[in-house]
Amino acid sequence: MLYAITDSNLLNDDKLFSGVEATLNAGCDWIQYRDKSQDQAKRLKEASQLLKICNRYSASLMINDDLLLAKKINAHGVHLGQGDGDVKVARKLLGKDSIIGVTCHNSLDLAQKAIDDGASYIAFGRFFSSNTKPDAQGASLDLLVAARKNFSHIKIVAIGGITPENAKMILDAGANKIAVCHGLFSADNIEAQTKRFIKN
Repeated sequence: MLYAITDSNLLNDDKLFSGVEATLNAGCDWIQYRDKSQDQAKRLKEASQLLKICNRYSASLMINDDLLLAKKINAHGVHLGQGDGDVKVARKLLGKDSIIGVTCHNSLDLAQKAIDDGASYIAFGRFFSSNTKPDAQGASLDLLVAARKNFSHIKIVAIGGITPENAKMILDAGANKIAVCHGLFSADNIEAQTKRFIKN
């Protein structure tokens, strides 16, 4: 149920690989590689190495917003923000078995469109104050309840300020997975923090 999102500021250099391995070792099975830099060579090298690590743990690696990078390394999937790519194009390029996620902010209408276009999961948020995206639109627990009622056949991901202490209410409201970045990778002991999340 934990979806770990990397952060190039928190996980610089080799910390990226050791941090991801720590969360995988504790039971996380979904990783998203998120690096907003324009250093294409660095991003290709890091994503390729992360894919090898994820494959060792039978975990899935999604690439944030970069469809061509996901295709180049044969990642398990891609996550698309609004305006960062077309789900239909992604599905055609990556294939029917690829995991394609879409940011839907706090909108059931955006979620419906993503599903209609062939998304594998829909992501809502932010639910709490977020260090990673402090200006992101707010979303409510009622939104998750409505999404679970309307979209019972698809995975629902929640993101934004989720901690081990508030994760249970998010999951109880209808999320299948909680996406965490700062709340996981800023911890002194990432493996122990992963276990705290998974206890929920």
